[in-house]
Amino acid sequence: MPSPFTRRRSQSVSSLGEIRLITEIQRWLGNATPLAPAGIGDDCATLSGSPLHQLITVDPVIYGEHFDDSVPAKGVAAKLFHRNLSDIAAMGGRPRAALVALALSASVKTDWLREFYRSLATIARRHHVPIVGGDIASQPAGFNATMTVIGEAPESAVRTRQGAQPGDWIFVTGSLGGSRLGWHYKFAPRLNEGHWLASRAEVRSLMDVSDGLAKDIRALTPRSCRPCLRRSSIPISRSVQAAAKKSGRDPLEHALTDGEDYELLFTVNGSADPAALRTAWHNHFKLRLTCLGRFEKSSSLARFEDEIDLTAYHGFEHLR
Repeated sequence: MPSPFTRRRSQSVSSLGEIRLITEIQRWLGNATPLAPAGIGDDCATLSGSPLHQLITVDPVIYGEHFDDSVPAKGVAAKLFHRNLSDIAAMGGRPRAALVALALSASVKTDWLREFYRSLATIARRHHVPIVGGDIASQPAGFNATMTVIGEAPESAVRTRQGAQPGDWIFVTGSLGGSRLGWHYKFAPRLNEGHWLASRAEVRSLMDVSDGLAKDIRALTPRSCRPCLRRSSIPISRSVQAAAKKSGRDPLEHALTDGEDYELLFTVNGSADPAALRTAWHNHFKLRLTCLGRFEKSSSLARFEDEIDLTAYHGFEHLR
């Protein structure tokens, strides 16, 4: 796969300069960016008023951290856009607008960056999320793109990581593990699924799985409770088997700790019928839905026969 960088000045962004590069970015994005002041070209983008609850998220992709030369420019763009959209989905919202800030080396290839922005434009049009602005800065080496996405949702339907109670059921969409075999830049954000879940009264809390189930489940766990998950219920992805053969680790460990699954993890009122929720779900979506277990009081002696000891697993954590 081609690298983002070149030693030939004529092929790099240094041959363009900032002003011409911004003009090129506008051209690459096409109708995925509105005219100023609703889009690129002014100090701020203007968005028309909305009575809905506003959601704002920001995430980067950094060369050497989130991608390398094995990932094509369109894959880097997809990862950047989709991981931000996944954050909006994780609160049951709808995305409304996006901004992209670049910090890049003068050696970045113009062709690579063109492919990157054209991919952003394709995703923007697909999800009806205009790219309304951003910023460009130089850095001595590397490539760092940061996206901010603004979303909205009815205040009564916003779901957060708080809200679960003892006895609540724990669910996850899709399957888990093996993201480094390509899923980390090929996944689809669960926007429609998140919006649907947030409309359900029995759904109490919601988030996406980005750092691994073993770590992320802690953010949903009520105080003085523990998550009781069945080993037999973990929806292990097909790619995990290949990852486990390569690493020599247990497939379950991959499913619990690999991270970058970008599936939705949520909790359901313990008095609700899990089977009824699954039936309603499958009337709308083909995506797999799994009940992993439930929250029990820390003092409870209740255990599943194949309950997972989550203290033995750790997901991804920055700066560790």
